[in-house]
Amino acid sequence: MSERLPQTASPFSAQMIGILIAIGLLTFTAVFAMLGWSPELANKNRAGEHPYSTSALGYQGLVRLLEADGQTVTISRLAQTRDYADGLLIITIPRFGFNRLDDFAPSTASEPTLYVLPKWSGRADRSKRSWQEDTSLLSSNFVEGVLSTFDTDAKVWRLRNPGQISTPFGPVKPDFEHEMQVIDSDSLRPVVSVPGGTLVAQVPATDIYILSDPDILNTFGIVRRENARFALGLIESLKPFPEAPITFDATIHGFERSENLLKAIFDIPFLGATLIAFATILLIGWGAAIRFGPPQREDRAIAFGKQALADNSAGLITMARRESTMAPRYLEATRRTLIRHLGLPRQTDDTTLTTTLNVIAKQRGIDSKFEDTGGPLTSDTRSREDLTDKANRLWRWRKEITHGD
Repeated sequence: MSERLPQTASPFSAQMIGILIAIGLLTFTAVFAMLGWSPELANKNRAGEHPYSTSALGYQGLVRLLEADGQTVTISRLAQTRDYADGLLIITIPRFGFNRLDDFAPSTASEPTLYVLPKWSGRADRSKRSWQEDTSLLSSNFVEGVLSTFDTDAKVWRLRNPGQISTPFGPVKPDFEHEMQVIDSDSLRPVVSVPGGTLVAQVPATDIYILSDPDILNTFGIVRRENARFALGLIESLKPFPEAPITFDATIHGFERSENLLKAIFDIPFLGATLIAFATILLIGWGAAIRFGPPQREDRAIAFGKQALADNSAGLITMARRESTMAPRYLEATRRTLIRHLGLPRQTDDTTLTTTLNVIAKQRGIDSKFEDTGGPLTSDTRSREDLTDKANRLWRWRKEITHGD
């Protein structure tokens, strides 16, 4: 019989393992979510001439006005939108012009497109980045440098309020708190003219339009009702069809981003493949959790050999809980083994055998006698562990007698 190894309990409970796995899954999911959506979650409301800004020079006020009017409005951060936009594209040019855009020709933009020239220079408030601390008018020469992209000979003038003017969308009376900025060009076609210049011009043979004064559209300007009416009428007249969406470009202001692969796998048409991949991972994890090690080959219901017979017999004895009653039988089997090994007659009685074994033990220098190791097995043991301990002591004593080791 072999010694039993001590059984030790797992240091982690099933509940603790479940909590650790749940925390790991949540953390893993959160990391991937932040990698995919962190650019969208970042605060973009900083002062400037861009559609995210709520400052005086920003255009977030126009975005909200159009949405309140029932228009479909989006702010694009993708470069390809400048080449193709479904509807009207509005590009609000910052004071540094097109310097942040590589390989972009304004005349090749998606049509129709409305370009809004810069007029103001502002500095963000350090205590609140979404506010303008101070603003000042850009020089006319500076704005002409931006306008030269469309007409190298065009001039920019600053005039007084024009009063009521005629437009393709009806008469309006824009109100400019400071000077009105207009274009003087021989090549650009006037769309909305005022005394002394052009407020809205068109690049010939294209659907590209230029608004000379941003105070018609920015938050600073549309707080005046007439300017808001002008803005809504102008945008509606430039749309290719009544339900056309309106897209504001943000790439020119440094908000350009590339396509996000992590977001793409959760969008159509890749969503189905992503769900299948996640389900496969869950099945693999579940399969690994319910078994340990490689799968075992199925054995015969009844195995061959002496070892199988002994194992089956031991299993039956264990199932019947009869191990503790086997002590006398093991002692008797040990006696027969000793008689056979020492060459004694089979009819040797227990007294003669005991005397012979004790003499041999004394000759080999063994202090214990046969009755000291075999005596505890003459009756049933208390438990299976007790039987194992006593049987092991008798087995070692027998090995010393028969083999001297």
